[in-house]
Parts: sequence; C-alpha cells; structure tokens
Amino acid sequence: MSKKTNTLLFILGATVFNILITIVCFVILFIVYAKFMLPLFPEDSAAAGWGFPVIFIAAIALSFVIYRVVLKQIVKKVDMEKHFDPLFNSRRNLKR
Repeated sequence: MSKKTNTLLFILGATVFNILITIVCFVILFIVYAKFMLPLFPEDSAAAGWGFPVIFIAAIALSFVIYRVVLKQIVKKVDMEKHFDPLFNSRRNLKR
C-alpha cells in the first residue's frame, strides 16, 4: 500500500476509534451516574436533569485524553514518516 493509502486508513481508523471510545465513556459514565448519583436527588429535582449534558461533555473530554495517550504510544512505536504521508506540505518544501 502507498503512503497516502496508509494515511487515509490511519485517519479513518483513528476517527472510528475516537467515536467508539466516546460512546464507551458515555455509557460507563451514564451507568455510574444512574446507579450512584441519581438516587441522591429527589424525584422532582431539576438537578437530576443536568446529569445528561455533564456526562456527555465529560465523556468527550475523557475520550480525548484516552485518544491522546494511545496516539502518543503509537507514535513512539511506529516511524510515522516511513509509513505515512504528511497531511499538509510545508511551504518550505514547495519553494524548492
């Protein structure tokens, strides 16, 4: 496979991985919230309704942290320049 194909597949795979990690984080946080936090609120409390948006934002933030850690490990183990094309060419290379 060419470097461009490797780059495209890596980007698609990383995007799918990030979406899956976000979904998993959301489900885990929602289960924890429903099991431990929701019973603490009264039934008619407006505070219970704030859990869903907070969980959503926390899942996105947590997935970003996990994604960065995993990506750093991949960069340490794989020679990126050998297998992948750069996404953007630098202007210095274009002037030559």
